[in-house]
Amino acid sequence: MEIKRLHVGKRLSEIAIHNGTVYLAGQIADDPTQDIVGQTQQVLASVDRLLAEAGSDKTCILSTQLFITDMALFPGLNEVWDTWVAPGHTPPRATVEAKLANPACLVEVVVVAAQR
Repeated sequence: MEIKRLHVGKRLSEIAIHNGTVYLAGQIADDPTQDIVGQTQQVLASVDRLLAEAGSDKTCILSTQLFITDMALFPGLNEVWDTWVAPGHTPPRATVEAKLANPACLVEVVVVAAQR
């Protein structure tokens, strides 16, 4: 059973693929100076890009975990999420308030998806 890893770094791989399942590392904003809307847009764009690279897309998401630093930001996160998610393909999702490793980051998203 092969495990394929993409964007392998010293501490983590951005993608692991095993038996047709794609596992993404937690995605954070490239520009953490943005507000929750801007950061969420960046994060979901990264998810789109990485899933495409792994032979998947947002219609194939099996589960998501969203970590947000302050639940007061939840409406802004949902505003972006609701325009991004594919109608009829809303994945199971958990959203948790959490302190993130980089204090400037407001949201982190973890995704598991099937390959197409």
